[in-house]
Amino acid sequence: MLAFYSTNVEQDHVDFAMQAIPFYQAMAERDHFEFKATSNWDDLNPAVLKDYQVVMWLDEFPSTAAQRKAFEDYMEHGGAWLGFHIAGWMETRATWPWFADFLGTMFSGNSWPPLPATLIVDDSQHPATKGLPASFVSPDNEWYSWEPSPRVHPNIKVLMTLAPSNYPLGFKDTLGGGDIPVTWINTKYRMIYTNMGHGSKILDSPTQNKFFENALLWLGGRS
Repeated sequence: MLAFYSTNVEQDHVDFAMQAIPFYQAMAERDHFEFKATSNWDDLNPAVLKDYQVVMWLDEFPSTAAQRKAFEDYMEHGGAWLGFHIAGWMETRATWPWFADFLGTMFSGNSWPPLPATLIVDDSQHPATKGLPASFVSPDNEWYSWEPSPRVHPNIKVLMTLAPSNYPLGFKDTLGGGDIPVTWINTKYRMIYTNMGHGSKILDSPTQNKFFENALLWLGGRS
């Protein structure tokens, strides 16, 4: 797998990436697969991607037309993707219409400051969530809302959702309620997006870490 990250972005996003990289390095040694992390987003090109089964975006997203086209082709031809938090943020659909359809929704708002939240596991039978409890507390994170709800997209299958007991969530910026998925797949592709990934506490939960491991193994065709 190949993980992309940046060090010139919001510090809380860098903090997450700097913890996620050794987390997945240790997992690679334990589960016997190759892991590489790069901050060179120009490696998002056909010549490099052809050697990798899974691509991960830890704390940013492609910024050039060439990078975006390479990712589109990779995913349309059987590649796999795991995107965290800011990977799903896009200001307008016009920026990248293909990705808006791929994600199945658009960023709408967020909570602030970072807070823990109770997550409901919508699908406990999916390989990425298998073995998780029906609900669990996810560590401090900035939580996003979406418009429209990913759930209404015909190809989206929601895996985890913010529990109603969280609301209102936030103090400065508040999520007041509603159906707010945090993790889902697009069944047309081999992909998982998850909203977690802001700050240095994301990997503090063994339960959530099990999901992070399960997700990558599933994307890589492993159990």
